Parts: sequence; structure tokens; C-alpha cells
Amino acid sequence: MWKDAIETLEQYQEKAMLGGGEERIQKQYDSGKMTARERIELLLDKDTFVELDELVESRIDDFGLDKKRIPGDGVVTGYGKIDGRLVFVSSEDFTVIGGTLGEYHSKKICQLQDMALAMKAPIICINDSGGARIEEGISSLSGYSGMFLRHTKASGVIPQIAVIMGPCSGGACYAPAICDFIFMVRGTSKMFITGPQVVKSVIGEEVSVEELGGADIHSAKSGVAHFAYEDEKSCLEGVRKLLSYLPQNNEDILPVDEDYIPVDRSKQITSIVPDNLRKGYDVHNVIETMVDQGTFFEIQKDFAKNAVVGLARIDGNSVGFVANQPNFMGGSLDFNASDKIARFIRFCDCFSIPLVTLVDVPAFLPGKDQEHNGIIRHGAKILYAYSEATVPKITLIMRKAYGGAYIAMNSKEMGADVVFAWPIAEIAVMGADGAVNIISKRKIQAADDPVAERERLIAEYEKKFNNPYIAAKRGYVDEVIHPDETRNKIAMTLEMLKTKKEENPYKKHGNIPL
Repeated sequence: MWKDAIETLEQYQEKAMLGGGEERIQKQYDSGKMTARERIELLLDKDTFVELDELVESRIDDFGLDKKRIPGDGVVTGYGKIDGRLVFVSSEDFTVIGGTLGEYHSKKICQLQDMALAMKAPIICINDSGGARIEEGISSLSGYSGMFLRHTKASGVIPQIAVIMGPCSGGACYAPAICDFIFMVRGTSKMFITGPQVVKSVIGEEVSVEELGGADIHSAKSGVAHFAYEDEKSCLEGVRKLLSYLPQNNEDILPVDEDYIPVDRSKQITSIVPDNLRKGYDVHNVIETMVDQGTFFEIQKDFAKNAVVGLARIDGNSVGFVANQPNFMGGSLDFNASDKIARFIRFCDCFSIPLVTLVDVPAFLPGKDQEHNGIIRHGAKILYAYSEATVPKITLIMRKAYGGAYIAMNSKEMGADVVFAWPIAEIAVMGADGAVNIISKRKIQAADDPVAERERLIAEYEKKFNNPYIAAKRGYVDEVIHPDETRNKIAMTLEMLKTKKEENPYKKHGNIPL
């Protein structure tokens, strides 16, 4: 009796482990992809994965599905550990009916989502699916609804990460879109609402799969993806790295790296940042002078390059950085950078990650293109996000801080806890050139030498107004600091702000200008 029962169990387990069979597994390998289970093994700490619902099968018999039933129904779900911390993971199996989502496939994922939320632990969803299982009709579509609802309920409570490792099309795209972060792999990851064939038949446009929804398109152009990697191994290592900065949930404390290397490179700042405000520089190099060695982990690095956002550590503690990038568009804010910054601020605020903002911004980018693409609406998201955030917020004004863009980048009256400025900082409505052209237009026109008079007035304006000291006298800047002090000042301020407690007025939720 025992022998027969155990043999039956092992047969079921063997069938589940084999998925769609050796031939389809080989096709995965041939296309540069791993199997669903191999991905989980690589993602999690060794020997920590516990599978759930391994033997679940579809109950639909129509269209020959009764002959395609395989235990697991095209998705592997369960829990394990990353760096010793609990995580929940689902991994779609493309070898089983193309990884399509049916009734029980979705129920497995929904149950996993419920468990992750109940246990207050991160969830990682690996997508490799042909989309809704057409043979199961409305039951398949209904499954997506349940997943969307749960992702939304868990948003801001637990970290949610989507990893695209194959096709992800149609309604399936919206589960990853609700998650906090999307990872993609170049060459194999694809995301689009409608595929190339439908696009061609409907609007007559010919486009390749890669051009429509590949990793480079979504990481650089659409901004849908936050990370793009060359292969699946490095992608999954990226997921592990991201989680190392994050708490388990919105009530948990941030992880601390006790083995941090506190290197202060502040003395390099004057050689990195030109005192000529018209010259660009790479703000990444400024960030590296402040953070623990090798810890800056940039997010959306190829999208809206005029802004830089990412996670790092200072004295072993997680910190979020938001910075203007003078090497691109002079560091001005456009509609894409506004979305990028606002979403990152809100994520950090959800999970109590302090924010350091590095300001070198001339303006919100002007022009018809920006206005028609809603720069007013998009720019307002930054204002809203900073104003709503209750985490510790530190601002460093490096060089330019002009006009509405200065206000938006976490100015004192927008709720910054502490604002520092370097002595070369200029805080004003606009640069001296533009200000003199407006204020002294008639005076310049009436001068014997208009060019010389204009230059004299610019120099006078810069000396009187374009410096950090007026702002410091009015309390808009807390301290003008020597660049050599930068890392130490920020580290000490973060330590001081650790016990900050601030709450917004009670409300169901605000109405961010989406």
C-alpha cells in the first residue's frame, strides 16, 4: 500500500517537474531562456524554495485541453529566501501551453499574492507567457482581474517586483505595470498591448517585436521598464541586489550593511563640478563622493537621462538619491524626468527610505513639445510627491536653482528638513542673463554702449542676487557648506533625522495629478 501510494506521488511530482517535456525545455534553451524552476533556483538562496500548489491542474476539457493537462498548470509558485529573508515567487512556465494564464494558473498566483500580503513579505513575479488562455475564455480574463486587484491592494505595503523573461502581451502587461519595478532581458523580453501582426492589420504599420516592445525600448524610450540586463542570470542577480536595499514591508526597518566601506571623497568635488555654470558634468561622480563604496544602484538609468534616481548606502544605511544631470539637457526638467522623479520619491516614501536631493536645475524645459505633452501636469507630480513624502528629506543645492524648478526640487518651503548649498550655488527666479534682459531692457537700450552696459548689469546682478547667502539669510538654506564637508554633513543629518515622525492629515487618499 505505502509503496504504491509513494510511486503514484512520485509520478505526479516527476510530471510536474518536467513541465512541457524535454523537447519544449530544449526550445527554451535554444531561445536563450532558462526554465521556470531554474530561474527560481538562481534567484533564491540555495535549498530554500518551498513549492505550493505543485499538482494543481486545469479543469477545462474543451478544445483538447484535457489532453494538455500538466500538474502546476503552467506556473511554479512558492516561497523561499533571498539573503536569508522571506520572499514569495511565481515563475510562469512557457513549456506548458505557452505559459498561458488560465483559471487555475491565475488562482495559484492570486493565492501567492494573498500569502505575501498576509506575511508582509516581498513578491517577485517572473513572466514568460503567451497571455490569456483563449480556450478558457472569460475564466482566463477574470484571473487577470484578481491579480490586478491584489497588486493594487499590496502597493505600498510590500515590495512588488515583476521580471519579464519572455513574452508579456495584452492584459498581462498590466500586472507588471502595477508593480514597483520591472526587470527585462535584452533579446528575449517582450512587452506590448498589441503585437506586430495586429498593429499591421489595424493601422498598417510594420514594426518588429523588438522595436515594439523590447527591453531597450521600454528601458530607454517608454520608461515602462526600470532595469534591462544582457542575460537572465545578471537580471536575477539585479533583483537580489535591489531587495538588499529594501525593507520587507512598510512597517519593517531598513536593512543595514554592517560591512560598509565609508570612503569620503568630498575633496574631489571641486574638480568634478565646474564653477562655470554653463559647463556640464556627470552627477554620478558627485553621488559617488558621498555614498559607501560601490553602493549606488541606479534606477531607470537609460530613461530621461536629465534626471538621475537610485538607491545607495551611507554608513551602511539605505538612502534614495534624486539628482539633476547637467550632462543632459543642462539638467532641466521635462515631462519624462518629472514622472521618473515623482514615482521614485513615492516609492521611497512608501518604504521609509530617506531622500537626498542634489539640485542643479535651470528650469522646467520650455517649448511647444513640452507644453503639448503636459509638462504642467507631469511637473506637478514632483511637487505633489515631495510635499506628500514624510521620510527624512535633505536637499543640497550644488549650482543652479532657478525658478519653479528650484521650488520643485525639494526646496525648504516644500518640506525639506534640511537644505545645504555650496558657495557657488545660485538661487534665483532665473539666471542673470535672462533677468537683466527683462529688468533692465530700457536701460541697456539707452546706453552709449549697450553691450558693455549689459555685461556690467549682469555682473552686478550676479554679485547681488545669484548666490546662496540671501537664501540663507531668509532661512531658505539652512547652511552654506564647504564642498569638502559634504558627505559628513549629509551623513550626520541622516543620523539626526532617523527618529523623524511626521503624518499627513487623515484622508482616504490624495488626488495626484496623473
